[in-house]
Amino acid sequence: MPKEFSRTRRVGLQIQRDLADLIRSQIKDPRIGLISVNAVHVSRDLSHAKVYITALDDDHREESLAIIKKASGFLRHELGQLMTTRIVPQLHFFYDESIENGSKLTSLIEDAVSSDKKNHQEDE
Repeated sequence: MPKEFSRTRRVGLQIQRDLADLIRSQIKDPRIGLISVNAVHVSRDLSHAKVYITALDDDHREESLAIIKKASGFLRHELGQLMTTRIVPQLHFFYDESIENGSKLTSLIEDAVSSDKKNHQEDE
C-alpha cells in the first residue's frame, strides 16, 4: 500500500504551484528575471511556509530575492484567494543553492575523471 501524503505536504505542493503562477503572472517588476519555485516546506500547524526559490539569472539573485520578499504580503493575499484552506501560511523566502552546488559537484567529478583517465593513459 503506498504511503499517503501528509496534509502539510499536500498544502506545500499546492502553494508551490500557485506561487509559481502568481510570481510569473502578477509580479511585473522588470528587475526580476525568471524565478523557479523549487520547494515549499509548511509547518505542521500551517502557519509558516519556507519557500525555496532559484533565480535563473544569477547576476541579480539577491535583488530578485529582496523583491520577492517585499511582495510576500501580496503573494499571501493572492494565495488566500486561490486556496480553500482556512489558514494561509506566512511566506518566508530563501534562495535555494542546491542546483548551483550540484553543478559544481558535477564539474569537480568530471575534472577528477578526466585527470584520472589522463594519468592512466600516461602510465601505459
